[in-house]
Amino acid sequence: MSELAKTPTHHRLLSVLKAIGPYLREGQCQEGEYLFDCLAVCINDKKSPEKREFWGWWMELTETDDGFEANYHIGRYNVAGHWEVSSPPEQAMGEVVRTQQEFHQKLAQTLQERFLLALALHQQSAEFA
Repeated sequence: MSELAKTPTHHRLLSVLKAIGPYLREGQCQEGEYLFDCLAVCINDKKSPEKREFWGWWMELTETDDGFEANYHIGRYNVAGHWEVSSPPEQAMGEVVRTQQEFHQKLAQTLQERFLLALALHQQSAEFA
């Protein structure tokens, strides 16, 4: 088996996932399970930074037998620092979709090129259209 095709270690995978973008919540990851999120659109930018909320997405990436499975959610990142499933208004949805699609493409490409691993969507994953 070539070096490229070996299953990456948790720490090696974390290093590669961090390089994709600012989305990895490293402190909330464990071996085989990785959490990403994106604060795509500020809801209330007139408020002080600690009181702002955002529209965006989050995703749990889970290891499978032949790669990884992504389960995306769309919603609001609230003042308490927690995600709530919710539908953004139409004017925010375009940016939420754009950031998710760009990220998903980079993630799939990186997993394939670096580790020869597939990326599938979880059957309950939110749809971005």
